[in-house]
Amino acid sequence: MSAEAADRLVLLGSKGGPALRPGGPWPSSSLLELGGRNIVVDCGLGVTRGLADAGISLKALDLIFITHLHSDHVLELGPLIHTAWTAGLATPVTVFGPPGTGRYWQRFCQAMEFDIEIRIVDEGRPDIRELVSIKEFGEGAILEEEGLTVTALRVDHPPVTECFALRFEHGGRSVVFSADTAFFPPLAGFANEADILVHEAMLEQGLERLVARTGNGARLREHLFASHSLAEDAGRIASDAGVRRLVLNHLIPADDPAIGEADWVTAVRKSWAGDLTIARYGLVVGLGSDNG
Repeated sequence: MSAEAADRLVLLGSKGGPALRPGGPWPSSSLLELGGRNIVVDCGLGVTRGLADAGISLKALDLIFITHLHSDHVLELGPLIHTAWTAGLATPVTVFGPPGTGRYWQRFCQAMEFDIEIRIVDEGRPDIRELVSIKEFGEGAILEEEGLTVTALRVDHPPVTECFALRFEHGGRSVVFSADTAFFPPLAGFANEADILVHEAMLEQGLERLVARTGNGARLREHLFASHSLAEDAGRIASDAGVRRLVLNHLIPADDPAIGEADWVTAVRKSWAGDLTIARYGLVVGLGSDNG
């Protein structure tokens, strides 16, 4: 099987926001296997278990991309790399993230200094701090390597100004992640004719229950509507971009028992008639000719 034949997207964390509730999904993380590379996009809580469940050896950790520094996207970045290290990781890992990612990693290593130092001496492990390279990026081209190109577009996620959509391309295939964003028309051009657009989505029904359950009602409601996209907005972007498949992810609300997949489909069908996937844990979306 060629590397291209194995290209796939595995959806791990599918909910928006950091809170966990009984039986609910995990926060943001995805695995993109493209051109023989294992690419992790965002590292919300649960990403390490998700990768293991997807059949990925943690020793094969390769490239990690962080779209922005909200906790539901970065909380488990350090623990993922550290757990991979204790599992035998001995090859370099490159982490691409917005400004501040390097500071996060430095502080994580300081917090874990006792464990890191003792494992180097006691277990003969390489220094994790020398295995990991942090590359902070802004808008534009951020990686060109072995036929893989990655570009970034700053999106609209107030009050976070350093939040980036990402486009991955290899061998004529392309996958775009919207990151967290309000409805942002330039994203359609960025995602033009992509094989897959992974776009965040929010359903207005259920938001009042979410706000009441979480607390800080008025302020949280204001943030959600200023910083996130309704499902039909995601459909508009996908339609304008002419993508082959739309994947709704970072779902808000994602764990309301009164809301099911059919509700998401109904909402997005107002603006998108094409191939559609609603994210759930472990779901695999192929990048082959059937794209799914």
